[in-house]
Amino acid sequence: MQLKHPEILYFLFLLLVPIIVHLFRLRRFKTQVFTNVRLLKTIKAQTQKNSQIKKWLLLSCRLLLLTAAIFAFAQPYFPAKDTDNSKNQLFIVLDNSYSMQAKGKKGELLKRAVQELLEDMPETEQFSLLTNTESFWNTDIKSIKSELQNLKYSAIPFSLESQINKINSQKTAYNKDIVVISDAPQLEPNSSLIDSKNMLYFFIPQNEQKSNTAIDSVFISESTGNFHELNVKVSQHGTTQSNIPIAVYDGNKLLVKSQLNFKKGSETVTFNIPKEAFNGYVSIEDGAMAYDNKLFFSLSELKKSKVMSITDTNKNSFLSRIYTPSEFDFQTVALNGLSYNQIEKQDAILLDELTTIPQALQTNLKTFVQNGGNLIVIPNRDFDEKAYNSLLTSFATMQLKTAELTERKITKINFDHPLYSNVFENKVTNFQYPTTKSSLKIVGSGSQILGYSDQSSFLSSTKFGVGTVYLFAAAINSVNSNLQQSPLIVPTFYKMGITKQLGNIKALTIGNNETLLVAAKINKEAVLKVENKTEQFIPMQQVITNNVQLYFSDLPLQAGNFVIKNKDSIVETISFNYSRTESDLAPAKIKKIENAEIIPSIESYYENVQSSRTDNQIWKWFVIFALFFLLSEMAIIKFIK
Repeated sequence: MQLKHPEILYFLFLLLVPIIVHLFRLRRFKTQVFTNVRLLKTIKAQTQKNSQIKKWLLLSCRLLLLTAAIFAFAQPYFPAKDTDNSKNQLFIVLDNSYSMQAKGKKGELLKRAVQELLEDMPETEQFSLLTNTESFWNTDIKSIKSELQNLKYSAIPFSLESQINKINSQKTAYNKDIVVISDAPQLEPNSSLIDSKNMLYFFIPQNEQKSNTAIDSVFISESTGNFHELNVKVSQHGTTQSNIPIAVYDGNKLLVKSQLNFKKGSETVTFNIPKEAFNGYVSIEDGAMAYDNKLFFSLSELKKSKVMSITDTNKNSFLSRIYTPSEFDFQTVALNGLSYNQIEKQDAILLDELTTIPQALQTNLKTFVQNGGNLIVIPNRDFDEKAYNSLLTSFATMQLKTAELTERKITKINFDHPLYSNVFENKVTNFQYPTTKSSLKIVGSGSQILGYSDQSSFLSSTKFGVGTVYLFAAAINSVNSNLQQSPLIVPTFYKMGITKQLGNIKALTIGNNETLLVAAKINKEAVLKVENKTEQFIPMQQVITNNVQLYFSDLPLQAGNFVIKNKDSIVETISFNYSRTESDLAPAKIKKIENAEIIPSIESYYENVQSSRTDNQIWKWFVIFALFFLLSEMAIIKFIK
C-alpha cells in the first residue's frame, strides 16, 4: 500500500488528545449520608464498572475514527500492475469499408461496432479515432457521437499500414494504445511499423455470412462484325451457389440476361454486345454482400487507332496482318520520306529496325511520348549505338549495349504487366519458346515484359509523361527470330498499338489513384468536371497539348457511370467501381507479433487492460470506516448506560 499524501500522517499525533482527555478527565463526587448504604454500595460498584467499559469503548471508537479520517486524507492506494503504460494515449482505428456491411449476430458489423463504442467508452476518455476516410484527433465520445451514428461505408479499402503510418506521424509524450476494429483479412501487421513501446489490440467482429459472390472484372476478348465479345469474370468465396442471375445493362436498358453456375472458384461468362458507345453495368443477385454485385463500365465510340511504322526498308510485313483496317489506321513510312508533322497525329509509332535515328526525329518522338503516344523500338542488328541511346536517355535510364551472336530462348513472361492484362486465362509455364539468333543487351530501370532464360530482358517498357516506350533487345525479322510464328506476337503488338482511350473498357477503381488521358482541347482557365445524377466533382488535371490528364485520387465517393464534361458538352464517359479486395468474407488471421493482442470487445479493453493500469484507490474504505466508528460512538453513548 502507498500514500498519495504521506505527510498527512503527521496528524496522527492528534490521537494523544482523546487519550489525554480520557486519562485526566476528573469528576467531583458529593458524599451523601444514608442510614443504610448496603444496597447503594452494590449499585455504586456495578455502575462504576459499567462506566469504565463505556469509557474504554468510546476511547477506542474515537481513536479509530480519527485514525481512519487521517488515513482517508492521506489517500492510500495499491499501485497498478502495469504502471509503465498507465498514461498511454488511445488511438482507435475503425474500419468502415464495405466488408463491414456483413451481418453478425447483432446486425451489421459496422453499426454494432459503433454501438459498442458509444456504450462502453467513458465520456471523459480522451482518444483519437481514424476511419478509412476521416480522422478525429484528441476528442471524446460525446463530441463525435453524431459523426459515429451517421458514419457511412467507405469505398476506400481498409489499409492497416496506412492507418498506423498516420498514427506514427502524431508525436506524443506518451506511448500509444492502438485499438483496431476490423473484420478485414488484410490485417496482418508489419511488425517493423509498430514501435516496441506501443500496444496493438485487435477487435475482430465476427460475421455470420460465410459465402459471397463478386463480379471481379469485365474485358473485351474479341470484336467481330458489329459486336464485342464481352467477358465477365465472377468469383465465389465460401459455399458454392448455383443459378445466380447475371445481366448486362446499357444505362437502364437490359441487353442480355443469363444464369451462372459455378464449377470452380471463378467463372467467366461471355456476352455479345453491340459495337457502339456503352455506359452501363453488369449485375448479379447473390443475396450476400451488395457492394460487389455490380460492376460499372464504359465504352467509347469505337475509333481506329493510328499506328505508323518508320523503317529503312519494309522488313516486317507481319505488322499489317496485326494492325488490320477494321481496327487500325496503319501505315508504313520510309525514314527518308517521313513528314514530322504527321507524328503528333498518331497513337503509336514503331521504329522498325532503323540503322540510325536522326536528331530531329528524336526530338519529335520525345514530345510525342510525353503527350500520350506509344513508342515501339525494334533495333537493327547493326544499330547506331550512340543515336539509339541518345533517344532512350530522353525517356529513362534504359540503354542498348553491344550485340551477342548466340542463340537464346525467350522463356519469361511478366503476366502482371498491363500489356498482358486479360490476355492469358492461366499462367503458362511450358510453351514453344521463341528464339533469337543475335541480340543486344538492355540495361537500366525499365520494367521487363519478356525475358530470356538468363533473366536478361528481351522486351522492356518505361513510362514517360503520359505515354509508354517499349524496347526490344533484338530484331524480330524472320531471319533473326521465329517470334513471328509464336502466339505471343499478336497480343504483344496489338496491345502496344492501342491507347487507353480508343475503344477500350473504362472501369476505374475508387481509391487506386488512377489516371485517365482524355482527348480534349481546353484553355488554361477551363477545367473538365466529372458528374452523374447524384455526384459531381472536379478532379486534378493537367493539360498536355490536345489532351487532358485527369487524376482521380479517392474520388468519386460512390460507384457508378459518369460523364466528363467541358462546360456543358460531353467529352468522354467513364465508370468507377469499388475495390473487390474485401469480397472474401473469410475471418481475419493475425500473425502473432510482440505487443499485439486480440480482445473480444471494447468493454474488455477497459475491464482488463485499463484496470491493470489504474491504481486501486482505497481511501474511500477509510471514509466508510470513519463513518462506521462515528455511528458506533453515537450508539455507545445512547444505548450503553
